[in-house]
Amino acid sequence: MAEPATDTILVLNGPNLNMLGTREPEKYGHATLADVEALCRETAATFGLKADCRQSNREGELIDFIHEAHARKMKGIIINAGGYSHTSIALHDALLAVQIPTVEVHVTNIHARESFRHHSYTARAAFASLCGFGIEGYRLAIQGLAAKLGIKPKA
Repeated sequence: MAEPATDTILVLNGPNLNMLGTREPEKYGHATLADVEALCRETAATFGLKADCRQSNREGELIDFIHEAHARKMKGIIINAGGYSHTSIALHDALLAVQIPTVEVHVTNIHARESFRHHSYTARAAFASLCGFGIEGYRLAIQGLAAKLGIKPKA
């Protein structure tokens, strides 16, 4: 049986986010995935939470991580499903199935980009969606998730 992680949130990054810092820096900036993960761990800690940061380029593995979050009783999910946001009904369904409060994040403003990026299946399974704030969107997502859960910053 999976070890409970009731003081933990899952920070899930999808395809190509491992390329942050080198992939189209004019759109995505120079921060790396390691920078994102450090930001998430630091922000989560201010609320007495741990951030379990995962990344995969494979849809099925992302779904497995979501199922694991449910089995481990994680408090919430921050998800940047990358391109799968716009195509994956399976990720949408997995998020709905686990019923864990979820915030969707995108580094860029998906509504200012190509029309195929304007629709997000994962957003429909989340209580909030943030886009266009760069990696700062992850900090805002964690703060919003904590507020939704009624968790105040620790002194």
